[in-house]
Amino acid sequence: MAQRPPESSRLLDRPYLIACAVGGVLLVLLVMVVVAFVAPFGAGEARQVGPPPVPVLASPSIAIPPAMLPADPAALPQSTTYTVVDGAPLDAGPLTATDGAVVHPRREVVVYAAPGGAPIARLEPQQIGDTWLPVIAQQPGWVQVLLPSRPNSSAGWVTETALDRAVTPYLIRVHLRSLGMELFKDGQRLGNWTVGIGKESAPTPAGRTFLLGSFSDTAQRYSPVILPLGTHSPTLNSFGGGPGTVAIHTWPTATVFGTRSSDGCIRVPKDALHQLAQVPLGTLVLIDEN
Repeated sequence: MAQRPPESSRLLDRPYLIACAVGGVLLVLLVMVVVAFVAPFGAGEARQVGPPPVPVLASPSIAIPPAMLPADPAALPQSTTYTVVDGAPLDAGPLTATDGAVVHPRREVVVYAAPGGAPIARLEPQQIGDTWLPVIAQQPGWVQVLLPSRPNSSAGWVTETALDRAVTPYLIRVHLRSLGMELFKDGQRLGNWTVGIGKESAPTPAGRTFLLGSFSDTAQRYSPVILPLGTHSPTLNSFGGGPGTVAIHTWPTATVFGTRSSDGCIRVPKDALHQLAQVPLGTLVLIDEN
């Protein structure tokens, strides 16, 4: 049998190859057209599925005023019931309760007139017992506390670096005009008593103060426990060998209750003193004119 020459085989296959090439090109063009036509609709539908992403905002950094350490802290006056701290800001808050926060310095700390401001005093961990002071204002890194020193209603700012914190659920209210005292715990009144207060020449001072200490004095017999406050007589610089500190205590005779007969201290019945002696140091005492 005669065989076809190789040249004739390639010539006969050429039309077939050309047709295949043209078909492939047309198929590619068709796919491109379909993708170009469908893609915008698909993209639009995808955009409509959900809202655009919410931008994440960076939290603003809070600047904490640094404490200006004095060159010689020992040159600052101590803030105690025996001292006067000049330049101490006065408590400007209303005569209202706080959230009960109290602080105790673990070591001697410096007191400032304002966060990052001038140093005005020093506070020791102990005075009449452990030093616990009520917090009346806060800023990042700082707390403002009532001070035990004169003038009355003195306050100051301390850094949080060396403080123990606690919360007292108690509140003591004293009403000068009506000669009454109330003790609260968690907002519930535990007791209500008629008390004796300072006479006209040595009045009990109104204001926001606190329970500074608790002690027994064997040199006297009028009260088994004495509870000094962080406030002082406005007319007496000293009394009975002390600095004129106002205190809560009882009295041997009940005739003083309901009278203005003391030298500024608050005289309470024995059952009131028994309950008040259980109240933590640093607890707020609100003395009003009502």
